[in-house]
Amino acid sequence: MSEVLDRTRIYIGGQWVDSDGDGSIEVVDPATEQVIATVAEGVVSDVDRAVAAAREAFPAWSALSGAERAAYLGKISSLANSRVDELTATVSQDMGMPLSLAKPVQIGMPLKNIAAYAALAGTYDFDDQEIGNALVVREPIGVVGAITPWNYPLHQVVLKVFAALAAGCTVVLKPTEVAPLITYALVDIVDEAGLPPGVLNVVSGYGPIVGEAIAAHPDVDMVSFTGSTRAGKRVAVVAAETVKKVALELGGKSANLILDDADLAAAVTEGVGKCFLNSGQTCTALTRMLVPAERLPEAASIAAEVAKAYTVGLPSEPGSKLGPLVSGTQQKRVVSYIEKGVAEGAELTLDGREHGFTTGYFVGPTVFSNVTEDMTIAREEIFGPVLSIIGYQDEDDAVRIANNSEYGLSGGVWSGDPARAEAVARRIRTGQVFVNGGAFNTDAPFGGYKQSGIGREAGVFGLEEFLEIKTILR
Repeated sequence: MSEVLDRTRIYIGGQWVDSDGDGSIEVVDPATEQVIATVAEGVVSDVDRAVAAAREAFPAWSALSGAERAAYLGKISSLANSRVDELTATVSQDMGMPLSLAKPVQIGMPLKNIAAYAALAGTYDFDDQEIGNALVVREPIGVVGAITPWNYPLHQVVLKVFAALAAGCTVVLKPTEVAPLITYALVDIVDEAGLPPGVLNVVSGYGPIVGEAIAAHPDVDMVSFTGSTRAGKRVAVVAAETVKKVALELGGKSANLILDDADLAAAVTEGVGKCFLNSGQTCTALTRMLVPAERLPEAASIAAEVAKAYTVGLPSEPGSKLGPLVSGTQQKRVVSYIEKGVAEGAELTLDGREHGFTTGYFVGPTVFSNVTEDMTIAREEIFGPVLSIIGYQDEDDAVRIANNSEYGLSGGVWSGDPARAEAVARRIRTGQVFVNGGAFNTDAPFGGYKQSGIGREAGVFGLEEFLEIKTILR
């Protein structure tokens, strides 16, 4: 058994310090089920110390020019880019994504966003509008509390922390306790880069303790949360007591509309990929595939054949496309949804419970056909490699089914006519729509409608979430 890494210190005021609590949390490799590290189980007084450090650092950090802040972020970007392979190995072991995918997705995307926010900090015009005798200026909101999830543990940290830093805010971060090691690797880089003390502070721990303390703290001006809709609602309730701004990026149950004039084989093949990315542990996963009812058997057959090529394997194996789920809890959750789909009468075309591994939190590619709108697997976010195929009668019916959800985070539309595809995309009540397999854009605004969240992340829109608007009348 390999040595267990000790990361039981928290980062406050530019130093790694002991937690006030004496508890620790075990970090488990999801492929081997072995404990690989321990982190601190933070307590409320740790949050108090971190917030105090962030509050003390805020005046000086916010007073810097955008170019001065950009210089710090640029140094962090340079250091991180020099350690891509090391960071990839850490995140792959941390949360289970195969190395070949983790490098471009789990590391490549966030490093691109760090560089983008370094550039934005230096070019964004904070004093860009005059209305008559009024000068409208944008100022950093203050101390930001950031609470991040385990499925893209570095990317979600970067979208919050580096946008806030670029805006001139200081940050108290609670990273996921499930896959925290990549965040610690980033903080080591931040520390080496010489970010001023207190600008970024990190307290590990559980959501009901550390997360709630951050959301409730009167000296935290804004809280930005990514996670489940249930937990996001709790963050909003707690934050409301001090009337602080809340940004929420929550769940999804996104529909992929394959219209009757689309290339069915191409659309289904791409749709399977957008469902199974990161073993389905993706809030934007296109988990509901809508196809013309008369072509349902054909679509299901194509999907099953394509899905079989999504090889389940250890993250270190070159051919692996689906690594383990992040935890035993998540594995049990996904299996229970498969069982529920069978019980409610959906046709199980490919069964992911049969994957050949006795160790590790694996679930294989799973395809359901003849799914109806009222079934649990068509309504609830599963967060695993489970695709539900639903038949529709016509275009209006497809749009109705797509919008018949409490969520509105992502979606897809396929058509042989790009203009028709875009017109249908505009009818979908969701924050992002992929048209004919469009590529993900790391600079474009990201966020949801309805119970998928409040606010936007990435690019200029993400930066502006952390700014207040002030009117100066002259």
